[in-house]
Amino acid sequence: MSVHSAGIILYRFIESELQVMLVHPGGPFWAKKDDGAWSIPKGIYQEDEEPLDAAKREFREETGDEVDGAFIDLGEVKQPSRKIVHAWALAHDFDISKIVSNTFNLEWPPKSGVIQQFPEVDKGQWFEIHEARKKILAGQQAFLGKLMERLGYPPKNAGAPHDSE
Repeated sequence: MSVHSAGIILYRFIESELQVMLVHPGGPFWAKKDDGAWSIPKGIYQEDEEPLDAAKREFREETGDEVDGAFIDLGEVKQPSRKIVHAWALAHDFDISKIVSNTFNLEWPPKSGVIQQFPEVDKGQWFEIHEARKKILAGQQAFLGKLMERLGYPPKNAGAPHDSE
């Protein structure tokens, strides 16, 4: 049986540039990783749970904020781990300084007998789309392409000279 996960990628435009909000996983395994380590806020859902409801729940758990609005369904992507991720995009200007994530317990250092608590997400950041492609986990990169396609970004006439009269 496949593991299913659902998430939400927020986007905004600043001076006509598409930006997306990604989160960095907390805990010692990810502490020194940057490029290829960021993710959309997401998490596993059960068979009896609606995927979009799960995505909203996971967003709340990982950021401390509720989101709602006109979601864009970006479909599913199978990650290298075989996990199937379903994502939605939402235009929303989220204040990343207010991220408050839930936590998890982990024996750290390994075999020390010491249980420590770590945030599931240690930070969030807005990235211009070209930078987001470097930062996001390889298995989630397809969502950025799908978002750009759905938004028609970049516009076909971007950078084209204007006709003079």
